[in-house]
Amino acid sequence: MSDLLRAPAEIKYAEELDWLESVDDGPKPFSWRLSPKMVRLFILGSERSDGLEREIAQKWFGDRSFVERSIVTLASDRGLLLIGDPGTGKSWLAELLSAAICRNSTLVVQGTAGTTEDHIKYSWNVSMVIAKGQSRESMIPSPIMTAMESGSIGRFEELTRSTSDVQDALISILSEKYISVPELDSDNIVFAKPGFSVIATANSRDRGVNDLSSALKRRFNFVRIPVVTNKKSEAEIVRFRTEELLRRHQIELDVPPTLLDVLLQSFADLRASAAAAGSDDEKLESALSTAEQIGVLEDAILHSNFFGERALTAHTLASSLVGSLTRREPEDLAILNKYLHGVVEPRSKDEGGSWPEFLEGGRDAIAALS
Repeated sequence: MSDLLRAPAEIKYAEELDWLESVDDGPKPFSWRLSPKMVRLFILGSERSDGLEREIAQKWFGDRSFVERSIVTLASDRGLLLIGDPGTGKSWLAELLSAAICRNSTLVVQGTAGTTEDHIKYSWNVSMVIAKGQSRESMIPSPIMTAMESGSIGRFEELTRSTSDVQDALISILSEKYISVPELDSDNIVFAKPGFSVIATANSRDRGVNDLSSALKRRFNFVRIPVVTNKKSEAEIVRFRTEELLRRHQIELDVPPTLLDVLLQSFADLRASAAAAGSDDEKLESALSTAEQIGVLEDAILHSNFFGERALTAHTLASSLVGSLTRREPEDLAILNKYLHGVVEPRSKDEGGSWPEFLEGGRDAIAALS
């Protein structure tokens, strides 16, 4: 695993999944590797009342009901659509579900304007077709078809970014549970095996890009993942991801809890400002999601490790925040400057602590970008 830039969940947590499978005596739908209760436990972590011999760490932070509804959906014959704002953990939840259920989270189709039916059905190895003709051997199955043949979970990222033709092809797969291959005279139908399902994700901000048809919506159970607004939950997510980052990069660097509080509070302030804004021009282009908050912290940690004094400072954190959230010039810079003068400056006078240095770092970053 050490030679992988980013190991999928089934590899990253392989030892944990093996152990859970060895002690799991619950009923399992289809060909699932873990029972629904163990899938939930793998994702949300163990509690003392579970009576396990070892602790299972929490990997996704959110309402338990979202995970349970997702698991129940996949135990039926319906697809699962995780929908929400950017950075709410939809893809991570989909990966964890796939890893726990079938130990393969890599059967993924990425939805874009260039995604075609071939990407969710099959294509052909042209050289083999020329040499031997069209056959099952010369066919290149899509990740969705591979999931059908193996009774696994197929994933479709950013479903609403794909065109209506692709969405229509998915309707047939979800309804009929087979793909026909008219180019072949025999063995020309690929049937889905028990356990096959599709987890799709959709960005709620993409509404109107390629709206889902009513027919496709009926094939999915919707689970809406809200933006994390609870400071305690968000702090747990940021802390969890930060620890992962430090382990992955083998960095020994002090991240003071006070600076995590400054980061959380600054994002809360900016979200409140965006909610009160009268127009899009008065809002940052950033969604101000938890994922972007983690990105700001990651940037600050790496900068401190490579170019700083191997200790995270409020000045570096503010510089990373301005650099990460500035996407439109001069609009975003003006919004951040207003925030620093209207919110951070009074707070630095009243509360002190890390805020004065944070204010200085923000001002310096804005001056450098202006």
